[in-house]
Amino acid sequence: MVAPVPGGGGRLCLKEFEFQRLASGRCRAKVVLAWADGGEFTGEAEGVISQAGELRCCADAAVRALERVVQPQMGFELLGVKAVRAFDATVVIVSVTARQQTRATRLVGCYLTEGDQPRGAALAVLNATNRILGNVFATR
Repeated sequence: MVAPVPGGGGRLCLKEFEFQRLASGRCRAKVVLAWADGGEFTGEAEGVISQAGELRCCADAAVRALERVVQPQMGFELLGVKAVRAFDATVVIVSVTARQQTRATRLVGCYLTEGDQPRGAALAVLNATNRILGNVFATR
């Protein structure tokens, strides 16, 4: 069942973010998303230590947390994540597919980050999906 929407609207926000590089050459991410009413949803993922692996791990943890919010009505799949240097800054960009019944929509989100690219990957996922989540909850 989908979690209640606070006050009939609003957006999910990133409440907690944890990222660890493990001695085994792997990394672990935990993302906690929250509604204003206090409802929380946790997603976790593991990956390999590399720039691409760390970004993917963090974005995947955010996708897993999102799926806890919307299942079974909707599902998400992380297609890709990349950090790009542009305009003297780093932008983390994600591509996500949102599946609802028989329809799939491709979403793109980004986050301008000064130094914490793994956290930026999780926030880019939220930026990609918050608009479509608002539409889903508005029709309930």
